[in-house]
Amino acid sequence: MGNEQTPQPPSAAATPHRPAAQETSIADTAHRWLLDRIGDLWTLLTNRPISLYAASVLRIGYGLLYLIFLLREFPHRDEIWGPGSPWTPALAHQLFDQTGWNSFLILSDSRAYFELCYVTALLTSALFTLGWRTRATSLLFAVVVASFHARSIFMTDGGDNLILLMALYLVLTACGRRWSLDARRERLRTARADNAPEPVRSLYARQLLDARTTLTTVVHNCAILVIAAQVCFLYGSAGLYKIQGPTWGGGTALHYALNLELFQPWPALSHLVDEYPMVIAIAGYVTVLLQVAFPFVLFGKLKYPVLTVLLGMHVGIAVLLGLPLFSGAMIIADAVFLPDRFYAFLPRLWRHAARRTGIRRPAPGRAAEFGSVPPQGRPGVPDSKQQDTPARNDTTPATRLAPERS
Repeated sequence: MGNEQTPQPPSAAATPHRPAAQETSIADTAHRWLLDRIGDLWTLLTNRPISLYAASVLRIGYGLLYLIFLLREFPHRDEIWGPGSPWTPALAHQLFDQTGWNSFLILSDSRAYFELCYVTALLTSALFTLGWRTRATSLLFAVVVASFHARSIFMTDGGDNLILLMALYLVLTACGRRWSLDARRERLRTARADNAPEPVRSLYARQLLDARTTLTTVVHNCAILVIAAQVCFLYGSAGLYKIQGPTWGGGTALHYALNLELFQPWPALSHLVDEYPMVIAIAGYVTVLLQVAFPFVLFGKLKYPVLTVLLGMHVGIAVLLGLPLFSGAMIIADAVFLPDRFYAFLPRLWRHAARRTGIRRPAPGRAAEFGSVPPQGRPGVPDSKQQDTPARNDTTPATRLAPERS
């Protein structure tokens, strides 16, 4: 008993060293992870323009959709936007005082002025669709859409709300670099300048050009991400609002919609679909589920079947409820989530199918050419003609943050 030693407690100074080291290591790891994510985001925004084909699809889709809309309403243009509209310029001025909107259509009550504005809107929509001088025509197209939307905000079916937002966003994108007259002119100019000597620029001029390129890239990428976020917010909020309604929870919302006379372009078809209440209830539940889950499926391959189902849903809305403008606007907006490699593959698929069916035969000496769509180059490959659009990294704005494995 006398030889036993009383155990000494560990010194107070040595106790906190190990936990402090662990905390420091965890803090350093979290700091490095945060810096890596910020670096990845900065690289995403500044490295190269993303979703150039998707931006061009949005340009073509919304320009063509608005052109068709104006042509469809051509016989009724005076009642909707013109001097003969029940929503008079005086009422429009009162609304503008409250909302801050404005429209060039109310600058004059002259019918000749209105007809000139309408022809200008048709011409602008056509040029924007074709991609002629896109930087200028995109701005003019946004002004046209905003002016027509503000002039008679209560006379359309709601699809022009999304077209207005997308027209404003597309002003900030490089939506004319693919499938446009601008892209064709740039290819011809590059082909003519292949044998010309490289112009000598001063250091200041090169720095200014690099800064301009970086700024254009950042603005384009931010606009694409905003478009994607806008569509996600639209679907998510629509699904959450539907959950709060008792008709959607009870599966009867589509039944009531199909029996509204205002939304019956073909009453016989609406009554035929209404005879299957179980199918209508399932369609309603699937609609709510997909809309709520849409923002959460964009980081994986599950988004492709979801987009396919949403495509069918919008087609059904256009046919059964008579809302083609709204459905078309939503279908075009969904195109931003498809990768550029999908759009780059479409022309090749079309040419291959055309050659197999005999519709189009390759010209002599041009069978091996890629055609009008620039190749999707890969970084580090010597034969790549376009290093700014690598195929592997050319993904959608939502999936760039979590790349998929091919």
